[in-house]
Amino acid sequence: MFQHLQYPLHITFKIWTLSPNRVSVTDNQGKLLFVMRQKAFRLKEAIVIYGDEQLQQPLYEIKADRIIDFSARYNFNNLNGTDLGGIKRHGLKSLWSARYDVFDRLAATRPLMTIQEDDPWIKVCDTLFAEIPLLGMFTGYVFNPTYTLARDGGGQVMKLSKIPGFFSRHYTIQKVDRLETQAELQAILGILMMIFLERSRG
Repeated sequence: MFQHLQYPLHITFKIWTLSPNRVSVTDNQGKLLFVMRQKAFRLKEAIVIYGDEQLQQPLYEIKADRIIDFSARYNFNNLNGTDLGGIKRHGLKSLWSARYDVFDRLAATRPLMTIQEDDPWIKVCDTLFAEIPLLGMFTGYVFNPTYTLARDGGGQVMKLSKIPGFFSRHYTIQKVDRLETQAELQAILGILMMIFLERSRG
């Protein structure tokens, strides 16, 4: 599936539904690639990625390595339980500007890639605007962050942009540079997990 992705990819996160913790990903032709859903009633966050709308074809799982914690690492696994890497929020610096490290399965300490918010002031304005009665409902239209995914040491490979919306959160992923299949999988899984962790924002 990750060998012939047609970019840009489109991500939809519905927030005003009975299933708010569900993300769908389509390619530039509108073809569904997978659906990401959070498992309910878990002390440790767990996400399952499916290859179909009916959630009958599980492909990958993302699990936190500890009970809800700001510094938790989220590990990627396939259905056989094989370690595919992981993602971790970049400490207290992310309170100002969202930053996440994406790790390869063979390098548990040094990040393979980093996801960095481009303009931290958008987060500040979003937080303040959300506190305004009634107007706070429209943060999804006004404040739309962008993120850059780059290799360790530099070199952009993907851009994530939020599209204005009210009933849903919409994002697009643009591929900037070539990635090996494994790294592309890790990059997309990392971006999806980051969206889950940042979902409270406009």
